[in-house]
Order: sequence, then structure tokens, then C-alpha cells
Amino acid sequence: MPYAPLYTPAYKPNGKEIAVIETNKGTIRVRLHGFDAPIHVGNFVELAKKGFYDGLKFHRYVPNFVIQGGDPMGNGRGGPGYSIKGEWKTNPNNRHKDGTLAMARSSMPDSAGSQFYLCLGPQPFLDRDYTVFGDTIEGLDVVHSLRQGDIMKKISIENAD
Repeated sequence: MPYAPLYTPAYKPNGKEIAVIETNKGTIRVRLHGFDAPIHVGNFVELAKKGFYDGLKFHRYVPNFVIQGGDPMGNGRGGPGYSIKGEWKTNPNNRHKDGTLAMARSSMPDSAGSQFYLCLGPQPFLDRDYTVFGDTIEGLDVVHSLRQGDIMKKISIENAD
């Protein structure tokens, strides 16, 4: 049974989406994998377009592992009030590399919602359990400079129909 009601995004990815994550440390550009993880990308695009992430803090930092954000409560326990279906088993490019964008979840497989993380180095052991839905194409230095408490000023999406 999922953590919260399962949600299917109305937004259908076109494969060209770029997430622009403006932080207090600089800007990160992430190419989203709309064809590999359409539910995750559709959900992320919808949340970003609504301004859900704007002003939130990164609430978790583990050196050489991940920087995590997307929790409106700021403590790792919040979300959008729903969950989305995991796609790591169906994603042909589900590889956690340096700068990879993936969705966090609880121990329940279909419990992801709004919390995401950026990898701080390769994390291949996560490939079998967490959905990758983007890769950093600019600002990897910014990704590596982020710490707990840093702010997502705004997330916008380029090329979203």
C-alpha cells in the first residue's frame, strides 16, 4: 500500500525539459529524462510550475553522498500530499552518477512525492531502488557547494509545453 494516494501527473514530458534550479550558491541546470521517467518528470514539472519548491531549504546534506531538498516542512517528513509510482525498474538509464537528480522516498516503493536529491559523486547502489529523472548539465560546482540550510530560490522549467 502506498504512503499516500498515488498521483499521475497530467503533464506529459516532451523530452526537452531543462530544470533551472536557482540557489543562494548559484544556478544549476538539469536535463530531465522525460522519456525514461515520465511520471517523475511530469510531477516535478507540475510542482515547479506551481512554485512549490520556491524558497524551500535543502534539509539534508551527507558529504560524498547527496544534497536533498523539496520538503515544505524542512525536516524530511513533508511532501505534496500524494505519492507517485516508482520508475527505477522501467527506466533504462537509471544510473546514479555525479550530479544525478533523483527522487527520495520512504521505505515504501511508491512513496516519492516532492523530495529530491542530487548525487555528490556516483552512488550505483541506489540504482536498484530510487528513480533517476535528470542529470546536471551546468553548475556541478554549485551542486557540490550546497549544504543543509541553503535555499532553492526558484525552480523553473525550460522547454515545457
